Amino acid sequence: MRRFRIATLLVTLLTTGTAMAEVEQVVNLYTSRHYQSDEALYANFTQATGIRVNRIEGKDDALIERIRNEGKNSPADVLLTADASRLGKAAALGLLAPLDSSVLAARIPAHLRTDTWFAFSRRARIIVYNKQTVKPEQVRNYEDLASPALKGKVCTRSGAHPYNLSLGASLLQRLGADATAAWASGLVANFARQPKGGDTDQIRAVAAGECGVALANSYYFARLMNSDKPADRAVIAAVGVVWPNQANVGTHVNISGGGMTTHAPNKAAARAFLEYLASDEAQRHFANGNNEWPAVADVKVANPALEALGPFKADPLPVAELADAVPEVQRLYDRAGYR
Repeated sequence: MRRFRIATLLVTLLTTGTAMAEVEQVVNLYTSRHYQSDEALYANFTQATGIRVNRIEGKDDALIERIRNEGKNSPADVLLTADASRLGKAAALGLLAPLDSSVLAARIPAHLRTDTWFAFSRRARIIVYNKQTVKPEQVRNYEDLASPALKGKVCTRSGAHPYNLSLGASLLQRLGADATAAWASGLVANFARQPKGGDTDQIRAVAAGECGVALANSYYFARLMNSDKPADRAVIAAVGVVWPNQANVGTHVNISGGGMTTHAPNKAAARAFLEYLASDEAQRHFANGNNEWPAVADVKVANPALEALGPFKADPLPVAELADAVPEVQRLYDRAGYR
């Protein structure tokens, strides 16, 4: 494996001249990633490059709207989000610039990048079930969640949340509009309660018996697995995990990723930052800091929870296709009452 060297990321910085050097010692990052573990990621980048990360945090849509309103005067250099569809939205609005990077092209698989944005970590949409009330063979596929056999047993967070919209987008691309609409209606008919809370809340509700089965992102489950709290250990003991659709297309995978903004004032620093996120060091941080899988395929990580979850077959659907399908999925969900 080719050794990744930070120095190669900074060639542009070192050749832009003294006049630009002072300007490009900062990268202005707009990020919806709210994980405390990312603090170390930014600190490591600054230590390696001397470029300070000036961070503004917010929700995906709010940050996108802010960049849009700021227009050519936006100070944003890089946008990071925790969902493919939001990056697709930003790109569709013309807020992200094409980035021709041999580093990113070599390290990020083709189905996890576009011309303007790149995945840096992966998270799977798993099915969690109560060991006492649901058998794993009842929920081998996402489609099973709409089965009448699960009536009154299904819990999810809001259908308007990006994680569930992206899952619906993967179903839409594979099954078509009619089948996806029928699935959404069947899912709603099986609700144990109206959607509420986040993914951790769904897992806890399954463990408590309020629900028989729920959807959750893998890193929420891994976080509970890594916890030493007795209550969290009890939750994990009460539930099981299914990697959906292993006999066909594979489990739906969403991403956390980013791109350089169209009017980035510090383009060289933005490039260096994005290329750093594809480094072995940063990729291991995504895995160990937030229980996500690296986007770079051959990066080795040591995370007990991820190892315990084991290997799985991932749906290879390109992330750009997920983003493109979300608006139609939202309409299908609305008609099904999945809100």
